[in-house]
Amino acid sequence: MERRRSKQVANLETRLATEAKRLREEAKALEPGAIRDEMLRKARQCETGSHMSDWLRSPGLRAPE
Repeated sequence: MERRRSKQVANLETRLATEAKRLREEAKALEPGAIRDEMLRKARQCETGSHMSDWLRSPGLRAPE
């Protein structure tokens, strides 16, 4: 069995930001409820993931000596 591989066009931060924006737009169209809350929660997770990725790549972080 051969594994299919695909090269990502956009970086992780961009993909997460795009997904968060899409989820927020979809949530705006829904009435308040469980599905809307779940979409907003996923959008916050995407934004948090994007910020964490930026933080981990920041030049201020150094390997322990």
